[in-house]
Amino acid sequence: MKVPAFLHWLTPKNLITFLAFAAACWVLPAHAEPSDKYASIVLDAETKQVLHARYADSPRYPASLTKVMTLYMVFDALDKGELKLDEEIPVSYRASRAAPSKLNLRAGSTIKVEDAILALVTKSANDVAIVLAERLGGSESRFAALMTVKSRALGMYNTRFYNASGLPDARQISTARDLAILGNKIMTDHADYYEYFATKTFRYGGAVYKNHNGLLGKVDGVDGIKTGYTRASGFNLLASAKRDKTRIITVVLGGESSRARNDHVAELLEAAFKAIEKTAPASPDLRTRIAFENIQNPQGKTGVTGGILLEQGSATD
Repeated sequence: MKVPAFLHWLTPKNLITFLAFAAACWVLPAHAEPSDKYASIVLDAETKQVLHARYADSPRYPASLTKVMTLYMVFDALDKGELKLDEEIPVSYRASRAAPSKLNLRAGSTIKVEDAILALVTKSANDVAIVLAERLGGSESRFAALMTVKSRALGMYNTRFYNASGLPDARQISTARDLAILGNKIMTDHADYYEYFATKTFRYGGAVYKNHNGLLGKVDGVDGIKTGYTRASGFNLLASAKRDKTRIITVVLGGESSRARNDHVAELLEAAFKAIEKTAPASPDLRTRIAFENIQNPQGKTGVTGGILLEQGSATD
């Protein structure tokens, strides 16, 4: 009797992956959609104390913050010996056809793993994200399923992935809290690779690409990690800063412009350090509340809002 074709795919390994992915997706409604764009959270990385949160558990589009999860998977593979930094990865036709932002890689060419990492960190290259996904997952869709499974293991219970780049897909959602967890995990689980996120420029193919994270070198202590933008998501930023022994992780989603987003993140970071370092005779909760009280409403002076965006684009930031 002829065996149906799909049964050849149903190996024990693939079955486990499929069942885990199905269980992961079951956590969220199949048609869950963000009702607004703005969300934020500020986290003390060491104590895990949430210093500030607004709509932190509401579903939002991660846009290119997705690539932080893609890089987490890449770093996992490097640690396990499944990848090497100097390995040349082939570029498929599908990857070469990715929407911008990208390196414009040609089908049939190759890119070194370390260059691919730097391209994601700085240029946020969508074609490179697909190249890495196909190398590690066999296909981007299977890699995205593995990303979702891994996100559950990290405690990101309200996130699901359908691509490795963050290009628009209404099914691909996360939350500010989950993205803060991811930021913390990539620093603790892959500390040796975290320094890539501090890269300010990347030279490839005769061109120089500047890191989209405008806070690097401008806000005291900021050393990573990733920006994101689509028209549906607004301008997103997952940032981290360390001063003395204190590290703060901040996520802002849904900014109306990159400048408004950056200004808001900078304000939240300053408020966080002020709340932790202030020695006035008051309870920690009260000090924290006082530190953030002037920036609780992001629709005022910061310009971060859930309103209509002024810019168009796919995943350019």
